[in-house]
Amino acid sequence: MTTEVEETVMVRGECAPGFEDVARAFEQNFRDGTQTGAGVSVYLRGREVVSLWGGFADEATGRPWEQDTLAVLASPTKSVAAGALFVLIERGLVELDAPVARYWPEFAAAGKEAVTVRMLLAQRSGVVALDKSPITYEKLRTGRPVVEALAAARPEWVPGTAHGYHAMTFGHMVSEVVRRVTGRSVGRFFADEIAGPLGLECFIGLPEDRLPRLATMVPSKAEVLMDGGASDQVTELLAALGDPASLTFRATIGSMSFDADTGDDTKRVRLENASYDGVANAASLARYFAALVGEVDGVRLAGPGLVEEIRRVHSAGRCRTMLMDTSWGLGMMLPDGPLYPASAGPLGSFGLAGATGSFACAVPEQQLAFAYVPSGGSHVIDRLDPRARRVAEAVHRSAAAAG
Repeated sequence: MTTEVEETVMVRGECAPGFEDVARAFEQNFRDGTQTGAGVSVYLRGREVVSLWGGFADEATGRPWEQDTLAVLASPTKSVAAGALFVLIERGLVELDAPVARYWPEFAAAGKEAVTVRMLLAQRSGVVALDKSPITYEKLRTGRPVVEALAAARPEWVPGTAHGYHAMTFGHMVSEVVRRVTGRSVGRFFADEIAGPLGLECFIGLPEDRLPRLATMVPSKAEVLMDGGASDQVTELLAALGDPASLTFRATIGSMSFDADTGDDTKRVRLENASYDGVANAASLARYFAALVGEVDGVRLAGPGLVEEIRRVHSAGRCRTMLMDTSWGLGMMLPDGPLYPASAGPLGSFGLAGATGSFACAVPEQQLAFAYVPSGGSHVIDRLDPRARRVAEAVHRSAAAAG
């Protein structure tokens, strides 16, 4: 049974009894002026118990945010791409401890022959920088130049000995493994084998007919990103992002090259960039996470054994690229750290946050999953966006009370 949410602060939708706190937290983001438009969805034991949306999909034109509004996910795209590998692992077509080169022989070049699928999913491959052959719109459009650059790339550390966020490379490596095994790109495989059976509006490569429902993204402002952060940490990260010789720069800004036209979201989201440019609405992203930890309308994507591997700590400590403490399972970030605090997801949960302010998380024991998808860029650079954190904390309080 659901109860209608009071239409205040431009918020519409429904939430089940006991989850009203989520509606209050979501509304508060509008009241304090930090949220232009957004959606939030919560699944509990395979059933959607919260579906809320509000604000503007495009504030300049007054286009409202609707239940089916889509938004760019940024980094949570990686968690979506990882789902394709999870399905192949469950089907016995990919082995976690097999070398990536078993499926993609060219990848063995330049000292990568020992990189395993597990290392790749745990951010431990060392293949994090493409600054010698940056990703461009044309390379994304054709696909092969990015794959060839990754095959030729040399790891930035001995694979398996450290971890660093594969900000630009992760999705492309996952996609090529999927393509070599199935003959389909990760976007096509996800559409056929995951989005189709689950009825998801979640895309790696947005169909053109969905473009009218895409929210206009509001980019982050530098002064907002730095406001209130842990000053030493922010200073170190920003200094590294401004230093072309640093691994932080080389693995992020230096690994992509887009001009004002080809950097446009509406052009890039139509291509398959499985590292960053995925698109979804909140309900679909939450439903995807729910199907990882439980059955949703007869579909379950990962069995209990694989879920244990996904949420087991594979990498922890200082990230070589982000210069802060992070913890990773397989294809997912784990708590507790500044980018994924325990208040936003208890120990044993897994999820991923993005530079767009988006955040999705799943708690296996509770078969709980939720997604927060806004249109505005993150308000911080060194920790989880406060808007996402506020909503996540309300979700976990409500779910705990629900038992």
